[in-house]
Amino acid sequence: MSVVYFTDLSTNGAMNLLKKLEILLDKVELGKIIGKDNFVAIKIHFGEYGNLAFIRPQYVKVVVDQVKKYGGKPFLTDSNTLYRGHRSNAVDHLLNAYLNGFGYEVTGAPVVIADGLRGSDEVKIKINKTYVKEAKIGSAIALADVLVAMTHFKGHEQTGFGGTLKNIGMGSASRAGKLEQHSESKPYVVVENCIACRMCERNCPANAITVTKFAVIDYAKCIGCGQCIAMCNYGAMSPKWGDSSELLSKKMVEYTLAVLKNKKAVFISFLTDISPDCDCWHTNRPPVAPNIGILASTDPVALDQACIDLVRETQGKDPFLEVHPKVTWETQLSYAEEIGLGSRKYELVKVACDLV
Repeated sequence: MSVVYFTDLSTNGAMNLLKKLEILLDKVELGKIIGKDNFVAIKIHFGEYGNLAFIRPQYVKVVVDQVKKYGGKPFLTDSNTLYRGHRSNAVDHLLNAYLNGFGYEVTGAPVVIADGLRGSDEVKIKINKTYVKEAKIGSAIALADVLVAMTHFKGHEQTGFGGTLKNIGMGSASRAGKLEQHSESKPYVVVENCIACRMCERNCPANAITVTKFAVIDYAKCIGCGQCIAMCNYGAMSPKWGDSSELLSKKMVEYTLAVLKNKKAVFISFLTDISPDCDCWHTNRPPVAPNIGILASTDPVALDQACIDLVRETQGKDPFLEVHPKVTWETQLSYAEEIGLGSRKYELVKVACDLV
């Protein structure tokens, strides 16, 4: 049974949240994972500009300082997005990271965009699994000695929730790797539900949708990102639910396996500002659950399971299922356990961080 360490968000004058995070890092024995001069990729989502639900950069500085303490060479990283936005190329991505507070002067570490200027700088890692034979991983992440995944746990319109598995599997893939994962998730138009409001057209990052009497998708341009599904309030945009969500989750999990192949890693999740959708949006809707705490583990599956369990326990229901009723988050966890990424059985150890 895996161990997941948890601290709530209670503080006083003697113990703040930054110190609590430092104690969690001690619990997962970060010092035994990082060797002298190891390149340490701190995998984080910098947040699309305008979305304020992402992890605060002050937390990142705690991790950076601890990595340096143990002799590692930390850098912050994420890979470029499929859609055109503030993070689709390294120049805009870096500017976006700095605008959101992830500059060296705050975190103490440089930002390296994992898959390079245009999202094509990748390392192919053979895993020969059911859906992915050779994963395309951003070079900076693939070539790092250690991975520290800092994840903002939230909902997701295509995988149910976005946790550690998604942060690593989807977030570390090059643009080609992301396209491979999304290849079966292109939506279709439910014509009878379309009112021609043009919300999908205005928000499509690939300019793949035109609306006259109803929406029409140009599949030659569609990248399967799912943003039109999230924007439509009338059920007029729908993926092919029989396969797409499940396949995306399974491919994403196999990509996580590729990233972690022969790599030491630690995983941290923040149950704060628990938004219903991904941080890739340039806005964030109100949270679906209250702030709960910070968790850490060396098992990514156990960590994600503990996060969703705490959210459901706090709410007395599954808020992600309410927001995205046709998407099941359980696929990613059950498949990750099946292929040996970790265990869904865990012991939750509450770290009191004595408030004196």
